[in-house]
Amino acid sequence: MRPLRGAATVVALTLALLLPASAALAHEERPVKLPDGTGSVPVHRTGEPDLLVCKSDRADFGRRIADFPPDLRRRNLELFDRCQEQGYRHLQEAVDKVDRPGMNIAILPGVYLEEPSLPEPTGACARLPARWSAWGYQILSYEQQRQCPHNQNLVAILGIKDLQIEGTGAKPTDVIIDAQYRKLNAIRADTANGIYFRNFTAQRTTFNSIYILAADGFVIDTMLTRWNDEYGFLTFASDHGLYTDCESHGNGDSGLYPGSASNINDGRGHDVPRYSIEIRRCKSHGNMVGYSGTAGDSVYVHDNEFFDNMGGASMDSAFAGHPGLPQNHARFERNRIHDNNQDYYRYVADGTCAKPTAERGYERGVVCPQIGMPRGTGIITAGGNWNVFRDNWIWGHESAAFDLLAVPAFIRGEGALGKQFDTSHHNLYEGNHLGVTPEGVSRPNGAGVSWDGQGTGNCWQDDAGPSTPWALPACGSAGPSRILGEPVKLAKGYLCNDYSIRERRLPAGCEWYGAAGVARVEVQLALAGSLALGLVAALLRRRALRSRAGLAVTVAGLAGLTLDILGAAYGHTPLPAAALVLMGAWWIGTGLLWLRPGGRSRAGTGAGAADGAGAGVGTGAGAADGAGAGVGTGAGAADGAGAGVGTGAEEPRRGRGFGWFTVVLGVLAMADAFDKAVTMIPLLPVGPGWVRGLLCGVWVLWAVVLLARRPSRTAASAGEVPA
Repeated sequence: MRPLRGAATVVALTLALLLPASAALAHEERPVKLPDGTGSVPVHRTGEPDLLVCKSDRADFGRRIADFPPDLRRRNLELFDRCQEQGYRHLQEAVDKVDRPGMNIAILPGVYLEEPSLPEPTGACARLPARWSAWGYQILSYEQQRQCPHNQNLVAILGIKDLQIEGTGAKPTDVIIDAQYRKLNAIRADTANGIYFRNFTAQRTTFNSIYILAADGFVIDTMLTRWNDEYGFLTFASDHGLYTDCESHGNGDSGLYPGSASNINDGRGHDVPRYSIEIRRCKSHGNMVGYSGTAGDSVYVHDNEFFDNMGGASMDSAFAGHPGLPQNHARFERNRIHDNNQDYYRYVADGTCAKPTAERGYERGVVCPQIGMPRGTGIITAGGNWNVFRDNWIWGHESAAFDLLAVPAFIRGEGALGKQFDTSHHNLYEGNHLGVTPEGVSRPNGAGVSWDGQGTGNCWQDDAGPSTPWALPACGSAGPSRILGEPVKLAKGYLCNDYSIRERRLPAGCEWYGAAGVARVEVQLALAGSLALGLVAALLRRRALRSRAGLAVTVAGLAGLTLDILGAAYGHTPLPAAALVLMGAWWIGTGLLWLRPGGRSRAGTGAGAADGAGAGVGTGAGAADGAGAGVGTGAGAADGAGAGVGTGAEEPRRGRGFGWFTVVLGVLAMADAFDKAVTMIPLLPVGPGWVRGLLCGVWVLWAVVLLARRPSRTAASAGEVPA
């Protein structure tokens, strides 16, 4: 086991050198510690506001509240009159007047551009000594944020405790905080424990609408975020958080992002005392992905709807600099995840996303995907542990309901050998409703599960449907424990991650970006391998396997190679396993024919014999294998005319080694088919596909060498093909 694990580590670290640099970059932030967990989820306060924010145009205000229910309209008119005398015209002005914990700010209906926050930084703020991120912004310290709060933020809430900010409209769109694509963040709440946002909209930023960082206690309640380069709601390195009844759309990454949620359940099993963040009754649609969470640890996601994104939800361990990696202990229940098949990469390909942000057309439905990800999938887990997916409704996806793949630690910047295989363990999928709506309408997914095969203790419900592998470990069984995923899926993952929105680089051969048919990398790999093996099969048939049995095994092999190409083109079917069965039969049959007496020599008797005209006689011990003497006579023989004597034991010994190697390769192919279609073989640290693939390359070279050797004169005169 240890040698295999060491070899796998070498493979993983070698692939690290090939990993595109763009794949290692994402949301970058200053080093931050997770909260100590002594806080609590704040409770909504209904008393009179301490501070008021409003505009001064009474006629415009009247139009905005005209359709409100009478009591709400009356309340807003009262607050408006009070605000004209005692209030503020910009939210930041009110925030700056907060002088104690537990204050409430009420924002009246209107659009708030926060004009005083918009000017470009000058003086010392224009020359801050801070590292620039790969995305074009500086990584500022907390002290630098306090020194220059509007370098990056339209509204900055820094270090204020238990602040509540609430819109007074009938719905979130009655109060709008609009960054006009001139700031990274519309609102940044940094180290602001107990922050409570309710009933307004934040929009149009070059990063996030609402950004909550290092908070022990926050609530996002009945909020809308939209049309941002990156995230709608981003909460990072926080605990005791609640998203409730929120909505987000039009974001280049995700609508909801609880990244680096407090890692309170690390080291536990599936039974946990509490979750750090709860997300309930939210809608996220028209984004790159509805929900995402690098190090989205201990997040309870339930009764939400994620739809019309490129992907429904994702969690991962794929990006460095996030506390709490690897990701663990998310729990998804009773969510509706459907129709996440959008192709927003077309806006990268046609140059739309290369325009200045304000000119891209986010308000008209354009989304500019910030990273590469598989389209058409319900829930993607890229390197997560101890996650639970139960009682979700997942339908209408072109690819799969679930996608599980491992992420080695070097991708997140950790080189320790013992950590390279620490993801994709103990994920539980049970009781989900796949391919059907809650109303009972059939809306199939392309497949139930796509899994690279890596990890320990993962298990699935038995009605997952068509999947790859076709055989999935059932819950309650021991299951396999693999330290490397399937080689083709691994290669595909590395290719597809070579995406860059800034360079308009869409990796060719990856279906994520529109490649189809023969253009897909997995089909190209299958086609190249099948052509090479098919050529060897034809040469073996022509040079050595001219019997009817040889014809039969060759036909089986060619059929298997053809099915292998079709299996790559049409995933989530039994075709790959069927291809392996036929290829295994070909290899086993070829090996046995090569080994049997006469398997590498031919003798014909009678006039016009199929393999030789004339008559042949073999005498001596081991004559059938060419060890001893043989005599061939006859005129016009197909493979040799005249008579000759063949002696020589050296070539047969070499041939027997090749024959046995071929049989072993066939047995491995059969085992690989069993592993993929019946049940994953336990106790194997790597799948049979890895061993078979490596030995297959050796076999092809061996076969070429043997077939390229010129027959000896004595062997040729006896009608014998050298082994």
